[in-house]
Amino acid sequence: MATSTEARPTTSSSGPEPQEPRSASRTGPVLLTVVTWIVAIGFFFPVLWMVLTAFKTEQDAQTDPPTLAFTPTLEQFRTVFDAGIGPYFANSLGATVISTVLVLLLATPAAFALSLRPVEKTQDVLFFFISTKMLPVVAAIVPIYVVVNDLRLLDNIWTLVVLYTAMNLPIAIWMMRSFFLEVPSELLEAASIDGASLGRTLREVVLPIVSPGIFATALICTIFSWNEFFFAVNLTSANAGTMPTFLVQFVTSQGLYFAQLSAAATLAALPVILAGWVAQNKLVQGLSFGAVK
Repeated sequence: MATSTEARPTTSSSGPEPQEPRSASRTGPVLLTVVTWIVAIGFFFPVLWMVLTAFKTEQDAQTDPPTLAFTPTLEQFRTVFDAGIGPYFANSLGATVISTVLVLLLATPAAFALSLRPVEKTQDVLFFFISTKMLPVVAAIVPIYVVVNDLRLLDNIWTLVVLYTAMNLPIAIWMMRSFFLEVPSELLEAASIDGASLGRTLREVVLPIVSPGIFATALICTIFSWNEFFFAVNLTSANAGTMPTFLVQFVTSQGLYFAQLSAAATLAALPVILAGWVAQNKLVQGLSFGAVK
């Protein structure tokens, strides 16, 4: 009886395929984490060095190479308060808060009209808004100075309020329009069927949905207004000076007082840092609003 000589399939081919080592699959995320930390520390290091310098004496702050071991002191902060930081802080706070509120009041209906209730030639209107940011501020400071001087509003806090509002309004409209575009049109139709007016629809339907975006817009406008220097240094002096102009006092013909300037800069940056920390959740939600469907 003849035996079969056909080759039988081997069972090794049906086994599990070899897997990559687990250590190799973890190399990418670990490397990305390390690089992220290095970049974050690189961005944060100047701020950390500023805070450390604020607690040094002028002698320790002027050493070359820098002194890493020093005895902390509050002398520079006392000097800053003695220099009269209070009025400058109040002016910055007033101009920032009032201008941000005005920006939100003006940008909200404008963004609503350009997104959920488009007007004729919407794209032309949007381009007109953003085109106002294309002109360098230094090119407009002379006519602005002449107009403000003729109106006798030099060294007046309300001048900064108007300028900060005009400065932040185009950015706010563009940002808030992108948030309004993410509102489902079905909600507006349902509100209209229920008999809600346009104002009530905006207040009770649209604004609660886009509130994270409004918080993000308000925080960005606050940062821009608080840090603005060019208008403040050219249009104010003693009565309406802001925190950025206060810092210039520590740059004198006798030299640069590093420790005092660091202490003043730390106090100037603290309100914005605290505002960002308090609103960080709203900021992340607002900046990522509509990113994931």
